[in-house]
Amino acid sequence: MNRDTTQHSAHSNTTKAQRRFNKSTIGVTSVGALGELYTDGGFESDNADSAVDVPGTQNRGTPTESVDAQPPSELTLIAHRGFAGENPENTVTAAQNATRESPLTGGSTASRQADIIEIDVLPTADDDVVVFHDNNLAGRDRELTDATGVVWETDTATVLGAEVLGSGDTVPRLSTLLEAVPSEVGVNVELKNPGRYDLRFAEKLSESALADRTAVWQPFVDHVIDILDEHDNEFLCSSFCEGALAATRAASSYPVAPILWESVDDGLAMARQYDAAAVHAPMKLIAGTSFHDSTLTTGVDLVAEAHADGRAVNVWTVDTWVQAAQLAAAGVDGIAADYSSLLDSFDEAPVRGE
Repeated sequence: MNRDTTQHSAHSNTTKAQRRFNKSTIGVTSVGALGELYTDGGFESDNADSAVDVPGTQNRGTPTESVDAQPPSELTLIAHRGFAGENPENTVTAAQNATRESPLTGGSTASRQADIIEIDVLPTADDDVVVFHDNNLAGRDRELTDATGVVWETDTATVLGAEVLGSGDTVPRLSTLLEAVPSEVGVNVELKNPGRYDLRFAEKLSESALADRTAVWQPFVDHVIDILDEHDNEFLCSSFCEGALAATRAASSYPVAPILWESVDDGLAMARQYDAAAVHAPMKLIAGTSFHDSTLTTGVDLVAEAHADGRAVNVWTVDTWVQAAQLAAAGVDGIAADYSSLLDSFDEAPVRGE
C-alpha cells in the first residue's frame, strides 16, 4: 500500500477495511491463559512497580451513558498481540487465528474475527524488524521464550529461533507476520523501542527534546514504513513515545495514535499535533465508568474531547464483558482484548455493568 494514499480520518465511509481500521486500533495488555501480560499498557518501565493501580487510592465513579454510547456488539474488536490469551503472542499462529472466524464449542457459533490485530515491533542487532513485545527475549516476570538477551543487542538468527511460550512458534519478522494477515484486516503496529534504554515515555516533549527523540527513532521507523509499504492492509502506527509519532509523520502519511498512560492533556496535545486518527487509552481514563480515575483526568472527558476533534478512542485492555459494556456506554470506539469471544454474549448482556 502506498503510504501517501492512506486515509487519516477516524470516521471515514470508505472501504470496509478502512472503516474498521480508522474506527480503532490500540496497543494493549492483560492477563492471558498463556502467561502474565503487563498491566501497564504493554510498556516496559524501569519503575515497574509504579505502574500497578493500588486498590482504594482511585476516585471511582458510577457508570453513566454517554451521548456517543453504542451497543457493545458494535465496538471494534482489536486482537491484542493476536488475542494473547488464546495464542502464543505476536506470532504467525496468533495472526492466523485472530484474523479468521473460529467455531466455538458445539460448532454452531463462530468466535468473532478481529477487526484489527495489534502487534509490537523492535529491531535486532542486525537492524531487522521483528514482532516482539519485551526488551529481553526471556521476558519480564515470565518465561516468554527459551532464549535470553536484549532483542536489539541480539543477532537476527538467534531472535528468530527463540520459541515463544513453549508453543513451537518462534519470533517472526514483521514482513513474515504480515503475510499471514488478510488484507481486509487492519494492523496496528506499536512502535515499541528503536533499540534504546533512554526512552521518553508518555509525555509531550519540548521542542529541543522532540528533535533529539525524533532523530533517535527515525532510522527504525523508516525501516518499519518500508515494510508496511509492501502490504495492502490498512495500517496505524502507535506509540507511547512522541519521538516515534513524529518520525512516522516525517516518513509517511500512515495514521498515528498516541498511547496514553496518565496524562490526558499530553495525549490530546500529541493527537492534535500529529493529526492522529485515534487516541489509545487505559480504562482508568474513561469517564462514566466505575473504573475511571478522576484524579488523573481532572474534569477532562477524553472521549468527548477526542470525538470533538474527529478522533476515535480505543481502550486497553478489556478483560470482561462488564468492562466492555461500560466502555460502550461511555462512547468509546474500540477495545483491545486477549480473547476473541469477549463480545460474543452481548445479545444477552446488559448495556451497563453493575
